[in-house]
Amino acid sequence: MNVGEVPQPRGGFEGRLEAELVRVVTARAAAAPGMATAMPGTTVAPQTAAAPRTTVVWARSPGPVERIAGRLLRSPGLARALVTTPSLLLPWLIASVVVLAAGAIATIGTGQPVVALLAPAVAAAGIAYAYGPGIDPAWELSRSMAVSDRMVLLVRALSVFGLDAGLGLAASAASARAAGITFGWLVPMTALCGLALAVATVARSANTGVAAGVAGWALVMLAGQASKGRFTAAISDSALVLPYLAFAAICVAIVLFATRTPRGTT
Repeated sequence: MNVGEVPQPRGGFEGRLEAELVRVVTARAAAAPGMATAMPGTTVAPQTAAAPRTTVVWARSPGPVERIAGRLLRSPGLARALVTTPSLLLPWLIASVVVLAAGAIATIGTGQPVVALLAPAVAAAGIAYAYGPGIDPAWELSRSMAVSDRMVLLVRALSVFGLDAGLGLAASAASARAAGITFGWLVPMTALCGLALAVATVARSANTGVAAGVAGWALVMLAGQASKGRFTAAISDSALVLPYLAFAAICVAIVLFATRTPRGTT
């Protein structure tokens, strides 16, 4: 199967094979540092500096969330890749909640839609950290799974986007900034997430993606201030909806192109 192909839901023999691969990888990762297991007659490469981080991530039994994800996705490997997403781990989620909660408090105190201005940047940072070398401890092992890179990227990106959108909506509702402003930032959030993901994918650097997303959002807000006299023009101007959506579509095309499989590669 080509790396860039989106696989069909797995069942029967393929599902059992993938589950067995995850079990074997987990068992090997649980080996003591400096030790390795191998089949007779094979050689084992020495552990790298990234091995301890990978061991921590993979050397554990599936939890309730992972088991539910495995049933829904019909892929144990994809479920493990999902629950190990850096921007879906508890510390990141706590940080996101704290930032949006502070924005809600500021919105209540100042009457300005601070949450609506913060939520796109928070989501863009999470999307940039959803998948990639250098930040994901499961990167090397995930590339050897029986699921494509694009499928892992799609599941992780949609999960991060949906979670951050839900947190943003909850914070907006809690700060009494409902109706148009509450939903107005979802479209620019989509475009900004597309930008961060495209840059992170092309540059193969989550930090570069975050920087591009935050810088892009700052430029959009400054442009709104310069042209309309208010920062909220970036989320309230209906004339920007189509440009936002077109830009998001272009970014998605860039991501698909960057994750394509070269012809003749399997």
